[in-house]
Amino acid sequence: MITTTDAVPASPGRTAFLRLLQLASPALPVGAFAYSQGLEPAVSAGVVHDEASAAGWLLGLLAGPLAHLDLPLFARLYRAHTARDLAGVAHWNGFLLASRPTSELQAEDRHLGAAFARVLATLEVPEDTVGAKTLAGQFARATVHYRIDLHTALETFAFMWAEAQTSAAVRLVPLGQSAGVRVLARAGAAIPPAVAAALLLGDDDLGGAAPGLALLSVAHETQYSRLFRS
Repeated sequence: MITTTDAVPASPGRTAFLRLLQLASPALPVGAFAYSQGLEPAVSAGVVHDEASAAGWLLGLLAGPLAHLDLPLFARLYRAHTARDLAGVAHWNGFLLASRPTSELQAEDRHLGAAFARVLATLEVPEDTVGAKTLAGQFARATVHYRIDLHTALETFAFMWAEAQTSAAVRLVPLGQSAGVRVLARAGAAIPPAVAAALLLGDDDLGGAAPGLALLSVAHETQYSRLFRS
C-alpha cells in the first residue's frame, strides 16, 4: 500500500544524488570497459600478476598521477565551469591532454570525454561549447550542472577510475571476484586522503610523472595480442 508520505517526490538534492550514481555507473555507455590505462601492458610485462601487485598498481597511481594531476585539474575544471569561465575550461582541458605521456592515453581521454559529452546531451545538460574534451572536463560539467559539491564530485571521479582499473585487473590478471572487491576496497580507503592532498596543490605543483606507466603504454602500442585499447 502506498501512503501519502511514500508518494512525496524526491527532493532536488536526492534527485541530484541519484543522477550522480547514474553518471558514475560502469553501465554508462561511454566505452570505459575498452581501456586499461596502461594496466594491460603492466600485466603482460609481469609487473602486475596477483592481488597484491594489482592493489599496489592502483594505490601507486592514485597517490601519484591521480592525486597530483587528474584530481587537482578536475577541481580547476569544476571551478571554471561553476564560474562559466570557458577560457579556463579550455586551458585546463588542454593542460590535462598535454600531460598525457603517450598517444594511447591521450586518445583514451579524448574518446571517453566525447562519449560522456554525448551522454550529457541525451540528458539535456547544456553544452559548454569548448572544443577540448576530456573525461574530467565532462564529469566536472555534469556535477556542476547537478549541483554536486566539489568534494563529493572529486571522490566520485576517483572512485570511477579505481572501479574501472579494478574491473580491468579482474579480467587481465586474472583476479577472482572476491579479490577484486578487496582491491577496490583498499583503493576506496585511499581516495579521501588523495582528494585532500589534491585540493592543497597550487598551479605550480601540478604534475604526475609516472615514467613506468609511460614506458608500458608505449609498449602497448605495438603489443602483439591485446584486449584493451590502452
